[in-house]
Formats: sequence, structure tokens, C-alpha cells
Amino acid sequence: MITGEIRNKVDKMWQYFWTGGLTNPIDVIEQLTYLMFMKRLDQEQQRKEKENSELDSILGGSSTDNYIFPEDKKHIRWSSMIQLGNSKKTFELMRDEAFEFIKTLDGNEDSAFSKYMKNAIFKVPTPAVLQNTMDVMEEIFNTKEMVEGKDTKGDLYEYLLSKLSQSGTNGQFRTPKHIINLMVAMMKPTPKDTIIDPACGTAGFLASSVEYLMKHHGKEIGSDHEVSEHFNNEMFSGNDTDSTMLGISAMNLILHEVASPNLNRIDSMSTEYTEEEKYSLVMANPPFKGSLDYDQVAPSLLNVAKTKKTELLFLSLIIRLLKIGGRSAVIVPDGVLFGSSNAHKAIRKEIIENQKLEAVISMPSGVFKPYAGVSTGILIFTKTDDGGTDDVWFYDMTADGYSLDDKRNKIDDNDIPDIQKRWDNREAEKDRKRTEKSFFVPKDEIVSNDYDLSINRYKEIEHEEVEYEAPKTILKNIKVLEEDIMKGIQELEKMLGV
Repeated sequence: MITGEIRNKVDKMWQYFWTGGLTNPIDVIEQLTYLMFMKRLDQEQQRKEKENSELDSILGGSSTDNYIFPEDKKHIRWSSMIQLGNSKKTFELMRDEAFEFIKTLDGNEDSAFSKYMKNAIFKVPTPAVLQNTMDVMEEIFNTKEMVEGKDTKGDLYEYLLSKLSQSGTNGQFRTPKHIINLMVAMMKPTPKDTIIDPACGTAGFLASSVEYLMKHHGKEIGSDHEVSEHFNNEMFSGNDTDSTMLGISAMNLILHEVASPNLNRIDSMSTEYTEEEKYSLVMANPPFKGSLDYDQVAPSLLNVAKTKKTELLFLSLIIRLLKIGGRSAVIVPDGVLFGSSNAHKAIRKEIIENQKLEAVISMPSGVFKPYAGVSTGILIFTKTDDGGTDDVWFYDMTADGYSLDDKRNKIDDNDIPDIQKRWDNREAEKDRKRTEKSFFVPKDEIVSNDYDLSINRYKEIEHEEVEYEAPKTILKNIKVLEEDIMKGIQELEKMLGV
């Protein structure tokens, strides 16, 4: 986690843009993303220069063939511009040369970041805003945390992205980080996985997967060349229709030390997107609201459930994307769990009968506030194409560590640690009663209930028996009270001489 000092510096950069007149949070993050990337490019060049220098001292010669910035571009390196001492000149160089350079990265249009920079616009308001921001960013990258901790760069960008929700604008792009972390921890990705989020937004699920992998498998990723190559080039994929979001996703993953993530600007449900049985893990929070015309949707998705609803089509898509044995954790609106339309029933039947449904976690309606008050759940299933659903684990989450109003203040009540603990020890869940937070429901019972996956269908509520006194006793007590009241009134009258 980043310290309060770094957070304060990020807040300061944010304030520079807002007071300078750039107030759209997406625009601010976009511009800060470009500047961070330029700083990272310069750091990478410095690393390569050091490596080449050490190699040249051993072998002789002078190598520059793997440099990012050629000799004629060294004046637009971050380290060169930060030392100019002329904010107007820096602004002109950044706008007219440096910004254009990073759009293609010296001709490499296939890089994860430059791919989504082609139509980028330089929007830094003034030379003063640019200079002040660069100075603060230099301070941030020179802190001990940033120099020594690889994960800190990812934490820095996560904090920057959190500004989307804090600003009250475009928060729909952000799934709460603690919910993402829970889903990733439940899925336990390994270095062998191939992971995709087909509606990636800012790449929160992918970035959290990176963090989990580095924490639990960092040594293997760092020491095994084959694993490292897979991690950097093939492991992480994301689709989105918004090029700005993809640029932000690319920066997020690059700062999480993924060299070349596979990010594609495409509608995952369109006829143009044809990938199937390619991934071992899908995690997503797909769009809840919206409908598509049938002719816009890939026929393979309509084969499972003929519907125009995006939340149902995404479930069909996830099944198509997964390899046999592949797993998925996906957030769905409650309507998916109990909707009575033919399409709702068809998609639930597909997952229960033809795949292996493992868990349904019911979440409270305030989890996505202030942007949406809809109740949601998490579905966890494995693709088998041959059934396998047996007992399905249900959990009734009523608190996620934050207040369930628009303010979302941190509170003590939090079911997330309990969910993880129980999920990791599901064998001990077998004997739990339906009155508890979690319990198993056999497949046959779900089928008999028309494939309803609403937890309220199966949860039992214990009602405490309340014993009341007999009516005669209550009347007697009332008369006694009335007599006491009259005595009190009489004594008060005597005192007042009435």
C-alpha cells in the first residue's frame, strides 16, 4: 500500500489540473497516465543504459540498439525536460514532440500502450500545470517506496483510479477493489492460467490477479523463463469498447509489471469477436443494463439463450470463452438469479445442467453505491460441457466493510474474511443449517425450484417465539399503573394548593 505522503502528492497533482480548468476525471487520469508512462519510459532507458554500460565495459564497444529513445530524441526524455527550468519550453516540447513520440513508441504501433494512443489529445491546460505536475511526479517516483517496491507502482495507479469513484463521475467503470480481491482470492489463479476480462474497464480484475500471483508465485514467475514469458505476454487479456479505458488498462498493467498485456478494442458480444475455448479463467463485472439487437450479437451466444439482455449474453460468452475445466467468477444482478423469463431460466439451466455451478454469493444492494443500488451476486462455476453440479454453496453477504449508503464509509462489519475462510474449508460447510450465513443446497432441490438461485428461496429464518402475558394480567397491571398515576396527580394538587 502507498503511504499518506504519496497519496497527498497524487491529490496535489489532481488539484493542479482541476484549478487549471481540466475537471473531467477521465481526462485528468488520462493526462496523468501519459505523463507517468513517459516517466516510466525514461526509467526503462536508464536501466538499459546501465546494462549496456556494464556489458560494454566487459566486451568493449558501445551498444545502443535496444534503446527506447534514439540519439535525436534524447531532448524529449523525461530526465531532459525536467531539468530545463523553462516551463513554456517544456510545455512546447511535451505537446509537439514528446506526446507524439509516445503515440507510436518509435514505430512500435503494436505495443500495449501506443496501440490506444493513436487518437490521444494533449490536454494539459497550461505550462504551469505541466511543470508543477512533473515536479510532484518526480518526487513520487524518487521516494524510497517507489524505488524499492515494484508493487508500489501498481498501488499508485490503483489510488489514481480510485479518483474516478471519489469524483462521483464515471464510477461505473470501477468495481470495488475489495470485491475484486475477494473474487480473485477465491479463484486462486496460478502461473499456468490464461485470464481474460471481456469487459475490462480499467483492468481491475487483471491487476488484482497480478498482485495475487506475485504474492503467491512471485519466485516462480521471476526465476522460470517460460513462466515469465507467459506472464508478460499471454496470460492477461481484456476487451473493451472504449479506447480511453483500454489506454488506462494498459498503463495499469504495465505499472503492475506486465510487459505486454493483450488488450483489444472490441465488443465482446459482437459477431466480429469469435474467440472460444481459449481461457482457463474468466473474471468480470459485465454491464448490467442494456439490450442489443439480435443481428448485433454473435449467433453462438443466442444458441444458449435467445435474449437481448447484456447480462445474460455475457454469461453465454463466458461459457464460450472458457476451455474445458476453465473457471469463472462473475458479478450478476439479482434478476439473473431468479428471473422468470425463458432466457433467464435457459442460462441458469445451462450452467447447472451442462456445466458445474459451485457457488452463489448474495451481495447487499449498497455495494455499488452511489452509482447503482441494484442487488448483485457472484456466480462461480467451472466449464465441463458434461454437467457436474452437485451441491451448490450459498453465502448471504450482508456487510462488506463499508456503509451501504451513498457515503460508503469504512465500518467494522465485514463478511469478506469469513467468506474466504469458509470457501477455503468447504468440507466443513456440509453440516451447516439453512439459518446460517452459508450452506449447501443440493442440485435436485434447485432444479425442482425452476433453477432459482436466489438465496432467499433456500434460506431459513429463525423466528424467536415471543411469550405475552395473559390479557387479564395485562389489564390488572394497567389498573395498578392508573391508580399510581392518580395518586401522583392528587399529591401534586395538594402541593400546588389546587
